[in-house]
Amino acid sequence: MGYFLTPQVWKQAHQSMRCLGRARWRAQPLLFVLLMMTWCAGDSLPERFETARAFYVACFQKRRRPGTTIGGWQKALARVPTRSLRAVAAVVRARLQQVFASRWLVDGFIPLGCDGSRLQCPRSQELEERLGSKPKRKKGKDRNPAPPQIWVTALVHLSLGILWSWRLGKGSASERHHLVELLATLPRRALLIADAGYIGYQLLKNLVKNEVSFLMRLSSQAPLYTARRVALYRFREGVFYYWPQDEQKNEQPPIPVRVLRIRAPRRKDVWLMTNVFDAAQLPLTSASRFYRWRWRNEGLFRTYKRTLGKVKLMSRTVAMVHREAEGSLLAVQVLLAHGALTLPAATNVADAALPSARNTLLEIRAEIRNVTGMYLGPRQARTYRQRLERIRLDRRKNRRNKVRRPWPSRKDHKPPKPPRILRMGTILKDLAEKTLGIKLTG
Repeated sequence: MGYFLTPQVWKQAHQSMRCLGRARWRAQPLLFVLLMMTWCAGDSLPERFETARAFYVACFQKRRRPGTTIGGWQKALARVPTRSLRAVAAVVRARLQQVFASRWLVDGFIPLGCDGSRLQCPRSQELEERLGSKPKRKKGKDRNPAPPQIWVTALVHLSLGILWSWRLGKGSASERHHLVELLATLPRRALLIADAGYIGYQLLKNLVKNEVSFLMRLSSQAPLYTARRVALYRFREGVFYYWPQDEQKNEQPPIPVRVLRIRAPRRKDVWLMTNVFDAAQLPLTSASRFYRWRWRNEGLFRTYKRTLGKVKLMSRTVAMVHREAEGSLLAVQVLLAHGALTLPAATNVADAALPSARNTLLEIRAEIRNVTGMYLGPRQARTYRQRLERIRLDRRKNRRNKVRRPWPSRKDHKPPKPPRILRMGTILKDLAEKTLGIKLTG
């Protein structure tokens, strides 16, 4: 814990949590127990709280002991603003970038994948009123409303599989708006990788304005224009213009993009677009590998929901739901960083299998049991790092179909169709030259 939660992290936590005053729950035990409750095993919050508090007392025996009841801990946590937890997460991000500096860059970029998922919440009255959805009508009859949900949009370092930053919202929140808010957390030389659902004119305009490199999958919903004829049967890459009809009517300029076509044997071809126009800087092979890693975004949510049991959050108020989600996501970030410590430091092993998050969690729980059962001391505590280095890597081969068997009420995945590539007429060509201020050839 001290390797990532450095004294600078605790200093930032104390400065941002001054609202606690002289209560029994100070910033360090409050945040420590919040993280440990995500890792501890237990069917209820009180059970996890007892284990997490006992582990804190065993690790800091010379410190003042915190409160003994979960009610007091929840009241202290409710007084902490969520921006304070985000400030602590920002310091942890800086520490991660320092620890994994040798493996941070891959082919000159920092590959960060973006995706979102919904988290269910209990059906308490407060959550249903503020986070619930309206009931839908089907064939003249009212359907039961969906349970209260919150939406989490997360950025993941795809080479290391570590959670980088996140944003929370209601279950009906927009992923694109969350991504715009997350642009401030992107490091320099970041390459944003996303699926076809993130394509939108305003989002791409913000990315270009902030000089953020992106790599997104194309679908038939993305209209692309060109000033000359293109032979699609042998097309591999080229420059086009993303220009929806609504933006044409408002006389907005088109967005130049570089379109890549990745041939996939026995599957449909994958069409990608990027604002990195230099083929030497982002070749087709690197783009193909980066987008193939985007599946690790789904692996993050699988770890969070299934391995840590966060399919449904446990808190029953809006304030505690957001703090539980913020704390558990920070715990997942540190958990995945523990596993990434076992990876070799060389930069040419980016395709290596990632450590198993499940095995890392089992070693953490074993250490919690050992410390809470009997304080071991510094010499025996070093064995945790040795056990961590023997974690089995997750070398499972991906199947062609990620779904093992059909699930009820779940739609089958259909890959997006190829984009629509249209040729500009005289009117559109004149409008593009007027808005861009350049002469189009072809």
